[in-house]
Amino acid sequence: MDKQQKTRSRSATRPSTKRGANPAASSHKKGHGGKFVTAINCMDGRVQLPVINWMMQNLSADYVDMITEPGPDKILAEGSAAAQASIKSRVLISVNKHGSDTILMVSHDDCAGNPVTREEHERQLRQCLARIRSWKLPVKKVLGAWIDDTWRVELVEASD
Repeated sequence: MDKQQKTRSRSATRPSTKRGANPAASSHKKGHGGKFVTAINCMDGRVQLPVINWMMQNLSADYVDMITEPGPDKILAEGSAAAQASIKSRVLISVNKHGSDTILMVSHDDCAGNPVTREEHERQLRQCLARIRSWKLPVKKVLGAWIDDTWRVELVEASD
């Protein structure tokens, strides 16, 4: 089989990106393909699914753009300007390219990247929410959540 035949045979097995075939793939070209929301979350794998599931169920989201860092609440509350700008740049992609209308800032129990008390996490979480609001993003909601030791999502603060 020559090189051209191999290319044709491989391309025939690729999934279609036509509207309806794969909404996520067409979302970049068409604008959406479903409702996006944004989570600024810890990289800890234990909190990923609880956050995704909560956002899909409670915010009617089709897709959750997950921006992860170890201890993101500490970074946005007290971190360097460069680290904060990195998070903001990724939030801007979610908002501007995917049309995300909600941002959820997450803190969680037993965080290795920010091993402080729940009270300290909540103090930092409120600072994060104020910082995110100061970005003046075109979103409907900025929310703060705590993930407890049973991986349950508790809404701490909401603003519309």
